[in-house]
Amino acid sequence: MSEMQNIQWFPGHMTKTKRKIAEILPIIDAVAEIVDARIPISSRNPDLMGIIKDKPLLILLNKCDMADPKETAKWISFYKNKGIPAIPVDCKTGRGVSDFKDKVKEILGDKLESYKAKGMVGKPLRVMVVGIPNVGKSTFINRIAGASRLKAENRPGVTRGNQWVTVDKQLELLDTPGVLWPKFEDQKVGEHLAFTGAVKDAVLDTELLAMRLLENLSENYRELLTARFGELDFDLDSYDLLCLVGKKRGMVIRGGETDTERAAKMLLEEYRNCKIGKITLERTNDNA
Repeated sequence: MSEMQNIQWFPGHMTKTKRKIAEILPIIDAVAEIVDARIPISSRNPDLMGIIKDKPLLILLNKCDMADPKETAKWISFYKNKGIPAIPVDCKTGRGVSDFKDKVKEILGDKLESYKAKGMVGKPLRVMVVGIPNVGKSTFINRIAGASRLKAENRPGVTRGNQWVTVDKQLELLDTPGVLWPKFEDQKVGEHLAFTGAVKDAVLDTELLAMRLLENLSENYRELLTARFGELDFDLDSYDLLCLVGKKRGMVIRGGETDTERAAKMLLEEYRNCKIGKITLERTNDNA
């Protein structure tokens, strides 16, 4: 097994974001946390529950079209057993997004009844949308609001300030910048975020990252790797397996050696673009 990288990334503006979330919470009715369906453990900020306290929480398993559907179903059951509703969505295609409003009304049913009893029928529900960088918050809000009102890029750290978006007369959303935490207690968390692109590649050893990804895929998705790259020897160590994958793509330099840097970039890019297949890197029993 290859060595695990010590990955840390905590831009200064994120400390400020956490403070802003805590400050605005009193006027928020519920919190929608967007997580990456491929890494439902690593894409959740462990500090969040302490910040939002007793506010109703809805989890959106985004990028579900890139995740293993069987594993996504298990995650929905996992959260349900913890008393947290979760729905699968894909913000780029719009899949599942239409379920969001009904789910919000469902979890805030008591509040809506209270408004009705007080003659405040027109008062909109306010939902704060939170999540780590590059998880799809802005894309989700643009999709549900029916227009590209927010800047959405597939790059960490684009949203820099709180932004209110009116979805309709009954619902207002607050977009917040992505928040990572000061230190990854489990280095696997940092690695999994790096696999999906939530951590900037500039701070990483790309070859080592690709080797670690191959180890994960070799354990759970051998058939997908074979379908994509041809017959592979899974008894090889991760470095030699990366070399073999590179050779099968013709990434050979003078002397017959594999250009492992190029092969690593290719592997990560193909995983992130779902070309290898629908893959979930974390299982519910990892978090049992």
